[in-house]
Amino acid sequence: MMRSLYAGVSGMQNHQTRMDVIGNNVSNVNTTGFKRGRVNFQDMISQQLSGAAKPTNEVGGVNPKEVGLGVTVASIDTIFTQGNLQTTGVSTDIAIQGNGFFILKNGEETFFTRAGTFGLDKDGTLVNPANGLRVQGYMARELNGEMVINTAGYTEDLVIPVGSKDPAKATENVNFACNLNKNTPEIAEGANEAEIAKGTWSTEFKIYDTFGNEHNLNVSFARVPGVPNQWEATVLIDPDLADETQTRVGLGGTDGQGNTFIVNFDNNGTLLSVTDSAGNVSAETGNILLQTSFNVPQTTAAADGELTRQTFNINLGQIGSQLNTITQYASDSSTKAFYQDGYTMGYLDNFKIDNSGVITGVYSNGTNRVLGQIAMASFTNQGGLEKAGDNTYVQSNNSGLANINVAGVAGKGSLLSGALEMSNVDLTEQFTDMIVTQRGFQANSKTIQTSDTLLETVLSLKR
Repeated sequence: MMRSLYAGVSGMQNHQTRMDVIGNNVSNVNTTGFKRGRVNFQDMISQQLSGAAKPTNEVGGVNPKEVGLGVTVASIDTIFTQGNLQTTGVSTDIAIQGNGFFILKNGEETFFTRAGTFGLDKDGTLVNPANGLRVQGYMARELNGEMVINTAGYTEDLVIPVGSKDPAKATENVNFACNLNKNTPEIAEGANEAEIAKGTWSTEFKIYDTFGNEHNLNVSFARVPGVPNQWEATVLIDPDLADETQTRVGLGGTDGQGNTFIVNFDNNGTLLSVTDSAGNVSAETGNILLQTSFNVPQTTAAADGELTRQTFNINLGQIGSQLNTITQYASDSSTKAFYQDGYTMGYLDNFKIDNSGVITGVYSNGTNRVLGQIAMASFTNQGGLEKAGDNTYVQSNNSGLANINVAGVAGKGSLLSGALEMSNVDLTEQFTDMIVTQRGFQANSKTIQTSDTLLETVLSLKR
């Protein structure tokens, strides 16, 4: 009689636990990155009234007689299924598509989360603004002029220095491409200005010195009279100040003796060679690079300051190639400079985060610079993580060690900036479980009531 009473009590207690988990799921239906819980039951130990007996020559075997003593909670699992993604438009909001966790730190304490509601503090550190935990990743370091991220090193705080300066960079390379019209008329001796203009293809492009000052690169092409497939190019930096810039162009790593060079094409219209004003001829293969130099004043007033030579390369393209190279065909001239690598000083105005977690700074001078990359963690048994509040988890004895790397590596998902992962709680499923749990609780209460009625009958035998 007493066994059924305690079985009913255990059923009510454990269904109450299940109801607590369901209530927590429902309360977090709109919590960013929340993962729902699930309760599994198992029967408790059974009391054996008689054991099993094996078959004999006379009779068959007998099964054991056991009375169960109730129910207990087998496990409360965290279900890490993917939640729906909601677009927010906030660049520091990041959603994870697939497996993995963001890494947050409070001093030396490490936490893990699926909620990517991040922001910047006053120092530019990427943090969770709700509790100040710092997002971990890898900062970029400048090596030989390039920003390099070492994802094999230790994780560190991610700092995005909004408003910081990107120093000016002098132009080192200018690339030319497209076509010079084979039918361009030659400029005869004694030609007037109109005839000179018709026979000249003049290009202009902005370049920069070490201070970030703009200079005008002017390269003019004109056919060499009486010589087929040859063009003479004249290079001037800031044509209005030609007496101060003293432009020179040359091959072989030197800037030559003058500011002109001869471009040679073969009969098929492809680039063949270049000869500078000193008589140097380019190699038979490879890219044609012409070293160009000009004077740069060291003070604002050019007349009062010293002049220094600045050099850069004019790249005419690859010999024999058609791609990003100067050619000579009977089509309209279109040759121009399409790329240069210099820029003036700029400020970090904005930043963006791609699907691998790389943070790229966007500067006011038009340059983009890699700043860092967000780190991610994965676990052999993510269900073994312990909840630490604030939408975070901590490593446990059964979760395994954190495998820390970046998005897309070792089973980690990709990142989506400007979006958040919503809770994976399904209200329809939770309300259905709530009904089943309520009925289970009621049924166990009936067990207690019925057992009490039986006890009352026993007690009423002696009246």
